Amino acid sequence: MKIVFFAHPLFLGSQSMPRFVNMLAEGMERRGHRVEVWSPEALFSNIPVKKLRKWFGYMDQYLVFPQSVKSKLRKKEKDVLYVVSDHALGPYVPLIAHLPHVIHCHDFLAQRSALGEIPENVTSASGQKYQAYIRRGYSRGRNFISVSEKTRTDLAAFLPAKPERSEMVYNGLNPSFKPASVEESRIMLGSKLNMDLTEGYILHVGGNQWYKNREGIVGIYDKWRKTYGTDLPLLLVGQPPSAALLQKYEQSAWKNDIHFLSAIDDQLVTVAYSGATVFLFPSIAEGFGWPIAEAMASGTLVVTTNEAPMLEVAGDAAFLIDRRPSKDMLQDQWTNGAARILNKAITLNETERAQAVQKGLINVSRFKLEDALDSIERIYKQVLNN
Repeated sequence: MKIVFFAHPLFLGSQSMPRFVNMLAEGMERRGHRVEVWSPEALFSNIPVKKLRKWFGYMDQYLVFPQSVKSKLRKKEKDVLYVVSDHALGPYVPLIAHLPHVIHCHDFLAQRSALGEIPENVTSASGQKYQAYIRRGYSRGRNFISVSEKTRTDLAAFLPAKPERSEMVYNGLNPSFKPASVEESRIMLGSKLNMDLTEGYILHVGGNQWYKNREGIVGIYDKWRKTYGTDLPLLLVGQPPSAALLQKYEQSAWKNDIHFLSAIDDQLVTVAYSGATVFLFPSIAEGFGWPIAEAMASGTLVVTTNEAPMLEVAGDAAFLIDRRPSKDMLQDQWTNGAARILNKAITLNETERAQAVQKGLINVSRFKLEDALDSIERIYKQVLNN
């Protein structure tokens, strides 16, 4: 069959979504299908007027690109499946709603925030209208694949009626994440970063999105250092710190042991996972929680939030902490509890640690890439045949 993927424009700078589309496109090509990827190109976005860049981007996405799609559809072949790689691309769904199509759903955090359901992420009036615009679009869809049960439940709450198909397929884990020598990984990473990491370190991988809770990570680390007196460094891999995170960092008594690692390549990230003493992932919310699976597959212990979908990914193989409360008066109580669980993971004896690592490896065997692609291909074929 021929598959056309609708993708986010590259000029938005996202990394996770292009990787997801590449995973799908390459996987389907390996299975003998013909693949095209359609996405908006930077036309107005290239105009060097900083204050208007956002609006120029909207023009490229919602004025220029739909006209391009309509032109291509006039020349469409038979037996083509149109795949919208993210429900946030909902405005494109009406263009292909009458044709065989599938919509992938990742998380509904922006949609829920726009309805005031998430106090940590207040949405402006214009943002609420934008999310409503997206919702009107994907609500025209008939066939959906969600990345977790949490996402599938959220989708059902947003759709005006039950769709023809709503299935769940967990993300497939990149096979490059696998156990490696802890000692060698620490030496290799330390030499690259000019640090002594031989005694271990606490690791986090993620961006500055509000739900990643990077400020909360520093809070947990401060409480752990103060309470337990151990001096492992904290490595935060991802985007350069936001202003709020930098402020939290400057207030830390242990800021000399907190390191922000930006623009490191994927290979070094896998090394960082393998050498970590503990992977700390106290997200407030997620669509799936890739890093949990990546860390476990690398043979690393995981401390994460005791809520879906983090629980879906972690299974019974992680050390669990409460979700960070939205009220300031409860923050100290939360960091106390999280620091205690973090210390429990760090201080496991050799036998306990080996057992916990093995539990994680068994858990992530559920997320084999080829299994995920097999399930997605099956759904694609069923939709097209129907």
